Amino acid sequence: MLNDFLNFFYLTGFPHITWQMIVMWGVAGILLYLAVYKGFEPLLLVPIGFGALLANLPALGLVNEPAGPIQSPVQGTVIEWYVEPGSKIQEGDLVAIVEDGKRGEKVEIRARSHGSIAEIQVSEGAQVQEGQYLGIAYSREPGGLYYYISRGIEWELFPPLIFLGVGALTDFGPLIARPITLLLGGAAQIGVAVTFLAAMLFGFSPGESASIGIIGGADGPTAIFLAAKLAPHLLPAIAVAAYSYMALVPLIQPPIMRALTTKKERLIRMNSLRQVSKLEKLGFAILVTVLVILLVPAASALVGMLMLGNFLRECGVTERLVKSAQNEIINIITIFLGTAVGITMTGERFLKAETILIIGLGVVAFGFSTAGGVLMAKFLNFFLKEKINPLIGSAGVSAVPMAARVSQVEGQRADPNNFLLMHAMGPNVAGVIGTAVIAGYYIATLIQK
Repeated sequence: MLNDFLNFFYLTGFPHITWQMIVMWGVAGILLYLAVYKGFEPLLLVPIGFGALLANLPALGLVNEPAGPIQSPVQGTVIEWYVEPGSKIQEGDLVAIVEDGKRGEKVEIRARSHGSIAEIQVSEGAQVQEGQYLGIAYSREPGGLYYYISRGIEWELFPPLIFLGVGALTDFGPLIARPITLLLGGAAQIGVAVTFLAAMLFGFSPGESASIGIIGGADGPTAIFLAAKLAPHLLPAIAVAAYSYMALVPLIQPPIMRALTTKKERLIRMNSLRQVSKLEKLGFAILVTVLVILLVPAASALVGMLMLGNFLRECGVTERLVKSAQNEIINIITIFLGTAVGITMTGERFLKAETILIIGLGVVAFGFSTAGGVLMAKFLNFFLKEKINPLIGSAGVSAVPMAARVSQVEGQRADPNNFLLMHAMGPNVAGVIGTAVIAGYYIATLIQK
């Protein structure tokens, strides 16, 4: 009887629970609490939080890779093999250890599927390159559900499709009506540059630093798009930081906005924006597409889809397509993108000192980006007859439309009859474009480094 019970117990997931999993249950719980009970970006944090929970359960058929090549994750030396041809393996079993030639750290290579070892191609002590085949595993089982869904991140499908929906949902009229707000969106990117330099000082590589710095743009899809190319091993921490700070915009930005502005500046009322014609909006979408892709080809996927979505919105003859982009497409992709990000948050990958450092640097990035937009508005007011309320400068971060709403709320805190929302949408849209352009620049200059 006891043996039967033990045999059954070892067939369950309980023996595979680790302390890292338990800690990550708490992290997932915090994300779900912020989404459900605090209302912080629930459309993003609920999928991410639930995905993080799934990632830290001993699940089968969820994230396992199909059997195939066993690749080295780093350039270095094979220290030890723990299997031989014919060995049976389970998902998570230790297969080999490779010493990272750059960092001097020992990197464990674990089985990502069930099956057996068909072939070992590299002996112990051999020098290997990143991505080099070390051996071959065999199994009749296919990969898990999220092994395939996560290809949407790896193959750069999800972020551009999110941008398609954002473009279809967003009115670019305020930016066209007042082009000077483009400077506010540009100034808000200072957080990206400052954090890039700070991350370099902490020892991160240029690609890793760029991926961390882009958190300051407060644009989750762009952060994922860039990290997937330049620092895929940091994707869980960067994605969580980017989306968490997007969700916490109403908490993080107001103290900075109030600290950098006077009561008199917060009371500035801006004149109503002029009406922007349909032709102007369509021409703007085409012009931005052409100029940005000519200047920064690496940003083509993001900017192209953003402007396609907006062109569909403004042309007036594609109502069904606009509704699909605004609803079904963006909703489905948000579920898949959020849970695919959450699935990467395993305890072994997430509970590291560098994760805390990345989250801390994310706060720096976000703070400098908010301050950059506000200070640029104050600077422009020295030269403008029609003054800009500096509160709208904080909307230069890309969290559309939440950052613009924060500007509205702070403006009405000072003057209940002041309406800044539409004015704030100008720098908000400019921030989306600016962050995408910077991401494209980083990809073009750092992809080989």
